[in-house]
Amino acid sequence: MLEKECSTKNKMSLSEKITYGFGNLAANLMFATAGSFITFYYTDVVGISVVVASNILLWARVFDGISDLIMGTIVDRSGTEKGKARPWILRMAVPYALALILLFSSPDFLGETGKIIWAFLTYVLAMAGIYTATMVPYNSMLATPTNDTVERGTMSTMRTIFGFGGATLVNAIVWPLITLLGGDKKAWTIMAAIFGFSATVLLLILYKNSQERIIEKTKENKENTKKISLSTQIMNLVKNKYWLILIGYLFVTFVDYGLNGINIYYATWVLKDGNKMGIISTAFTVPIMIGALVIPVLMKKFSNRNICIGGCIVYIVAIFPENFYIVIAGVILKGLGKAPGFVAGYAMLGDVVDYGQWKTKVRNEGLVYSAATFGEKVGNGIGGLVMGVIMSIGGYLSGAVTQSASALISIKIIFIYTNHICDIKFIAVAILRFR
Repeated sequence: MLEKECSTKNKMSLSEKITYGFGNLAANLMFATAGSFITFYYTDVVGISVVVASNILLWARVFDGISDLIMGTIVDRSGTEKGKARPWILRMAVPYALALILLFSSPDFLGETGKIIWAFLTYVLAMAGIYTATMVPYNSMLATPTNDTVERGTMSTMRTIFGFGGATLVNAIVWPLITLLGGDKKAWTIMAAIFGFSATVLLLILYKNSQERIIEKTKENKENTKKISLSTQIMNLVKNKYWLILIGYLFVTFVDYGLNGINIYYATWVLKDGNKMGIISTAFTVPIMIGALVIPVLMKKFSNRNICIGGCIVYIVAIFPENFYIVIAGVILKGLGKAPGFVAGYAMLGDVVDYGQWKTKVRNEGLVYSAATFGEKVGNGIGGLVMGVIMSIGGYLSGAVTQSASALISIKIIFIYTNHICDIKFIAVAILRFR
């Protein structure tokens, strides 16, 4: 059986735990920006229809999910004196910025079909290529610096705080920044360049201040991993019941997250003020960050499973009427309900890695975390597709000066009622048997 160094060397400094969160801040400079604004950018800036834009995102995310599995295998079969996940952070720091710039660029000389092809290719390059090659190793690092469950919980807390801090920042400043830069297509590209440069700096700091301490004293695990085919490794994952339950949980979570793209439409067309999206997003993300500070304390007293269930109960009761101030109150409840899943859910993935190693004698951080992000991205894509289909049925017109009553109703339906998707997630979490 594989041995690990289990000593004080596995203890992490506070600065390392904090800078681990920088990776998720960098992630959301791309992921949250794309999740909240890319559909609007495609439809109302580039001029692609909402159905075509939604299909672009869905099929691109299928490629994206497949690339996650491939990248997870690459990470597991890597190994240098710097670690097997950490070196990828350095390699991808600069390409990450370039990919974000391309994502929010659309050359003027392209025709209608050319714009669609460009959108698809740049989305696949950015999300299925560069983002995956950066964030699969980053997520794997939740399991490699320490095998202490409490310390992993603290790392997951920092990941959540900085990640949703980034999402809050993105949703609060993008619209004012675009307006300040002129409000045209070029403004979106400049915004992406600013975010891309910032992400590169954050990734370089993360690389410099991180260390992978779960060191194999023998070559047994690495040799076992290289000998086992990808199909066999995936079958091992499927046999891991805890992994299956968590993947289902994260999948439904990110179907819901994909529906958050409706926020900009709701603020623009229903509330008649695109700047109110920042208020809505802040009301959602700040409670998550506050909740993330409390969750590690709860993790010492309650099982991760029960913490996730409690969060789902809070989330389910967050029903949104159309009154703006009550909407904000509902969004705050929604954020509080989300916090346990993001902290305890991701922390449990580290436990899934340990369980899989015990069961199969092979440690696969990369594949476990990459398969989790596969569920996230495909779920996100399906959420975006559902949003596009409902808006299309309602008769939403890209680039129109006004929208029909049915189009406005479709926007309200998505924004107000789809939070009940957590009912399904609650059922998935309720059958967890983590102790």
